[in-house]
Amino acid sequence: MSDRFITLDQIYAARERITGAIHQTPMLSSATAARLVEAGTGKRLRDDRLYVKAEHLQKTGSFKARAALSKLTSLTADERTKGAITLSAGNAAQAYAWAGSVEGIAVTATMPAGAVRSKVEATRGYGAEVVLHGEHVGETWARVQELIAERGLTLVHPFDDPEVIAGNASAGLEILDDLPDVDVVVVGVGGGGLISGVATALKESRPGIRVFGVEPEGSDAVSEAIQAGQVVRIAPVSVADGLGAPFAGEWTLPICSRYVDDIVLLDDATILGGLRFAAERMKQVLEPAGAAALAAVLAGRIPIREGERVCVVASGGNVETSRLREFLESPIPSAASRV
Repeated sequence: MSDRFITLDQIYAARERITGAIHQTPMLSSATAARLVEAGTGKRLRDDRLYVKAEHLQKTGSFKARAALSKLTSLTADERTKGAITLSAGNAAQAYAWAGSVEGIAVTATMPAGAVRSKVEATRGYGAEVVLHGEHVGETWARVQELIAERGLTLVHPFDDPEVIAGNASAGLEILDDLPDVDVVVVGVGGGGLISGVATALKESRPGIRVFGVEPEGSDAVSEAIQAGQVVRIAPVSVADGLGAPFAGEWTLPICSRYVDDIVLLDDATILGGLRFAAERMKQVLEPAGAAALAAVLAGRIPIREGERVCVVASGGNVETSRLREFLESPIPSAASRV
């Protein structure tokens, strides 16, 4: 396994570069969620509430704006002139398109043919060229390589890059700003870019904080990689398309192995139950990927101790509106049925 890590100095440098252009997202809370957890597990949360870092209210509707702007602001003059290309199921595409418009850099976003239409249109709306190719992001990756060779574009990775991870880590710093004595932080996992950054910021600042990841059962690239000790390619299948990475990264694998306490797997129905809870009880619209961390806590899948202060990251809100009614029909998770 490669020995690739980022430092707190890199994280603070990235935060300085992107401050003012992105939102410092609010810290929400839910007493109802805390009561559900207590009823199911018998463990009382500190302050009698569950905290939610609202990254679905970030620019472009997800945490990816942090990563994209961090990466684009680190490019050389030559790389900026050539233009950038990324691979994405949707959220990274939107984020790089937006960041490109901020920085004056032409962005090509390569997305699976079946990508969520609203994410495709939003990406175009921010000014990027969209190339649709492949049944899933694994197949799309081959087209990215072809376009780089044909056009001389600069690859800006959606998750596996130190500047991307450092940008994401700014969310971890904000969690510490709002909850300096947080005990547990729970994060959805796709390729591992968000949790790598957040976990590094938290653990390097306060090593005692426990960080848990949440992956869909059909999209477990990071878990597979940790178990194998190397990057493993998968064909992701999950309603949580935002967590549909075809592989963990050469950077995210060692970081997750060092800093993440555990990763739990959730079925799609449980993830959608978290989405429904957010809409029904918190009045927040999350996409399935953005609801995964919340769903895991509500379902009793995270080992919370008595009196701990717990924060979940709501990572995105770019839900496909045509499917929202279908998503909202899922039952809210019950911790009592999971423990």
